[in-house]
Amino acid sequence: QDDCSEFRSQFEAGGRLSCTRENAPVRDASGKQHTNKCLMCADKFKKEAQRGGGTLQRNRLPASERTNQVRCS
Repeated sequence: QDDCSEFRSQFEAGGRLSCTRENAPVRDASGKQHTNKCLMCADKFKKEAQRGGGTLQRNRLPASERTNQVRCS
């Protein structure tokens, strides 16, 4: 189950999630504490993007399936 599903639509293509600074501590699956749920999800999305999976890369074809496109004039 995706604990961050409510924030995925707000995640920007540039790899950012705008969060408030409210103090509502929450722990992620690894036990790390975050200031609030939004900041926890921002950290999760950033890690997914760095791994090349998840939010930013979900519609991109694997390198093995991409073809070189030639521009014709």
